[in-house]
Amino acid sequence: MRLAKQELQIDGTQQMTTLTTSSTGNSNPNALMRDEMWAFLIMTVLLALVPVSGIYPFFVMQALCFALFACAFNLLIGYGGLLSFGHAMFLGTAGYVTAHALKVWGVSPEIGIVLGVAASAALGVVTGLIAIRRQGIYFSMITLALSQLLYFIYLQVPFTHGEDGIQGVPQGMLFGIFDLSKPITLYYVVLVVFLLGFLLIYRTINSPFGEVLKSIRENEPRAISLGYKADQYKLMAFILSASLVGLAGAVKVFVAQNASLTDVHWTMSGEVVLIALVGGLGTVFGPVIGAFIIIAMQQYLASFGQWVLVIQGVIFVACVLTFRRGVIGEIGHYFRRSL
Repeated sequence: MRLAKQELQIDGTQQMTTLTTSSTGNSNPNALMRDEMWAFLIMTVLLALVPVSGIYPFFVMQALCFALFACAFNLLIGYGGLLSFGHAMFLGTAGYVTAHALKVWGVSPEIGIVLGVAASAALGVVTGLIAIRRQGIYFSMITLALSQLLYFIYLQVPFTHGEDGIQGVPQGMLFGIFDLSKPITLYYVVLVVFLLGFLLIYRTINSPFGEVLKSIRENEPRAISLGYKADQYKLMAFILSASLVGLAGAVKVFVAQNASLTDVHWTMSGEVVLIALVGGLGTVFGPVIGAFIIIAMQQYLASFGQWVLVIQGVIFVACVLTFRRGVIGEIGHYFRRSL
């Protein structure tokens, strides 16, 4: 009986892999993985050279935080098929908990990050158990409602300081060794955290868990018929995504030295959707490129004031019409077609 169960599970995994491979058009997954590893190495080298290249480090650190945020969001929508309109609640929750722990409790930076991630993970468990019960637009609306509920809670509770937020957060000494008040040290710490989070997401995507998750996205009834409990897989993906978003929110506190209502507002949830769409949903590097594009627009178009939103809207519409797969998605599609 045990042997028959194992054979059924192996056969189901093979069918899931076949389904996802045929749907994405990747006939040679080994070559694709090799190309992605080369792209990762190139990205790592370029990011490591930023401090000596003359590029403003604060801009890149901010972009890396949002890139990790978008990668975690892409894990849920791009590979799980779950569109969340409330992912800002995890970013803001981790930011508030980390900032409060650092400023009021006086904990070390690593403890503050752990507390922020743990708070987001716990919130992910609670909200995931509620939201996963529904699918499609109903799932999206539930996540939006829960996010707005938390927004109004954070607006009222004393420890967040309302609209003023938590300002002047101390950066401290990471592990008692690295002085985060030094911009170069802080930059490389943020870079390492981003790369570790990125690799964790990449490993998840290319694991048996990731294959089943992609298969649920493509054909949930078939996955269920093969014996996979779809709701459990989606819940695990939701919690993992929430935890990684919390990691981005906790690290962002050290970059901005504050935690505010902006990070938990629904517009932040919309912004990460925009980042993922511009870069390319369901692609490994799409959210990273999308984050740098959107953050660069906000940074260098700030002189236009409120017109920045209009300009972003025009660019977004242009990207949707001309790059339906996103920037990275269109580039990958072009090379696959040329080969």
